[in-house]
Amino acid sequence: MMAVVLMRLGVLGGLLAFWSWAAGAAPRGIVPTPAATWEAAGRLWESGRLTQALGESLAVYGAGLGLAAVVGIAVGVLMGAFRPLGRALDVFVDALAATPRVAFIPLIILLLGLGAEAKIFIVFLGAVMPVILNAYAGVRNADPELIEMARSTGAGRWRIFAHVVLPGATPFLATGLRLAAAVGLINTVVAELYTAAQGLGGLLALYGNSFRMAEYFVILLTFSLIGVVVTEGLRLAERRLGRWRGE
Repeated sequence: MMAVVLMRLGVLGGLLAFWSWAAGAAPRGIVPTPAATWEAAGRLWESGRLTQALGESLAVYGAGLGLAAVVGIAVGVLMGAFRPLGRALDVFVDALAATPRVAFIPLIILLLGLGAEAKIFIVFLGAVMPVILNAYAGVRNADPELIEMARSTGAGRWRIFAHVVLPGATPFLATGLRLAAAVGLINTVVAELYTAAQGLGGLLALYGNSFRMAEYFVILLTFSLIGVVVTEGLRLAERRLGRWRGE
């Protein structure tokens, strides 16, 4: 564990060194220095602008991702548990997964307007597909030997499903949720850029259009930090579930 922490600190140091070099090598005003970005972060924090935008974006991101987790797990598990249903729906799920979510944004805006509902639905639409596909794959790939062993002990269908199939699908579900977290964060930016320009996405557009690059980098790094925190939280939850399953 300590070795991993040290290697991550080494990579971080290398990135900071490269950033400092790029700031000096690039034309003036294009790439801010780490010090200038840190100062801009302090100004945005003290003014309350960063905290307000962060709260708005996290509310949209959390609602969309949470809804995607609930719906995606339910649909994927049902598709895997009832094979005819899965075979009937998988082609439509694959078609929707292959369609760029940006293509739906004009329709979503027409139906839901420019408010929070539209943003949450855009996040949901992007995040739900990895959850469905991984939940479906997890249930379908249940260990047949464990299922047969459970049957031989007299376990019924629902007991086998609850104690063999679902625990076996946990790694797939965790992978789906991590992918959904990443896609959902991207869609949060897209939603805030295409609808009412609020939250971190609105600040990203504001500072990018006005070439205030230090503030722009602060918003970029804030999105990166959100992604790291959410992903690491899901990875920690996966490890704890693994211990619960006896791995």
